[in-house]
Amino acid sequence: MSNFSIAVIPGDGIGREVTPAALEIAQKAAAAFGDTLTATCFDWGSDYYLHHGRMMPADGVDQLRSFDAILLGAVGHPNVPDHITLNGLLLPIRREMDQFANLRPAIVYSGVESPLRHVSAGDVDIVVVRENTEGEYSQAGGFVHKHQLNEVAVQTAVFTRRGVERIIRFAFELAQRRNQKRKVTSVTKSNAQGYSMVLWDRVFEEVAGDYDGVSTESLLVDAAALNFVRRPQTFDVVVASNLFGDILSDVAAMVTGGIGLAASANIDPLRRCPSMFEPVHGTAPDIAGKGIANPLGSVFSAVMMLDHLGLLDAARTIDSAARAVIAERLIRTPDLGGTNSTAEVADAITARLGD
Repeated sequence: MSNFSIAVIPGDGIGREVTPAALEIAQKAAAAFGDTLTATCFDWGSDYYLHHGRMMPADGVDQLRSFDAILLGAVGHPNVPDHITLNGLLLPIRREMDQFANLRPAIVYSGVESPLRHVSAGDVDIVVVRENTEGEYSQAGGFVHKHQLNEVAVQTAVFTRRGVERIIRFAFELAQRRNQKRKVTSVTKSNAQGYSMVLWDRVFEEVAGDYDGVSTESLLVDAAALNFVRRPQTFDVVVASNLFGDILSDVAAMVTGGIGLAASANIDPLRRCPSMFEPVHGTAPDIAGKGIANPLGSVFSAVMMLDHLGLLDAARTIDSAARAVIAERLIRTPDLGGTNSTAEVADAITARLGD
């Protein structure tokens, strides 16, 4: 029997509804196999900012270092600018913990209809591997003559050979482990970005030579977006920079049935620090507090957390239960065309954990 410590940050909006539901399911599944998830909740987020002037305490990241994993809800508030929420909580955790690999799976589950007529259940199983600590989100730059008519904003994307190479190697190793199409697609824009993306292309070509048996393709980001819609079945592992990975993973989520199903993991592959798991959706202030948010993105994020912690049986049990509930088409939240609540979906998954 093992005990794992989980830092839980429900955050804002529907994060406060879906995160507790996913945590409870994860705890019950782990307990069924003799393991314990001990949760410590942190009230960080936009409400914390409105009271304290910051999204989390100055030593917030250090407070998280002793945990085995972090389960995050969502952060964002209509009265707090997005650049504050992102740079005040998410990016510091990702950077200071060096969670350089962001994984975003996109799967067409049985029981969910893709908006694409030519895509059926089982046709699409993509993982977008997003570089998570540098690139376009490096926050290198500044303002000159701020708030004046001649104001200038400079935003610099930072790409290092170390950062590019390690995320590309991570993608190739993931393609080998998945053992599906054994294919890695690189997303670039080297026709217009003649330095950062040329470096990216060069490193991708060099790294590919070390992985026999893994096929490759390289697509400009606009072509990649087009082909996520035109031929999503042909993708396996897609590796992209911070910005491109962010955008394409949202495209993939909609292609596979909706962002309410989308999970993600911010991974430190070297396991020096805890990794962080969160659904891709935002705080959805229009439905927050109504109890109708889809918990599946958070549940599948918890599955990724359990898998990362080595609790493979518990992870598979939840994954199978959630897929069964989706396939039945009986209990689902409004975003999937149903009328059920967050709690009812969570209860249906919990009821199937022993199946």
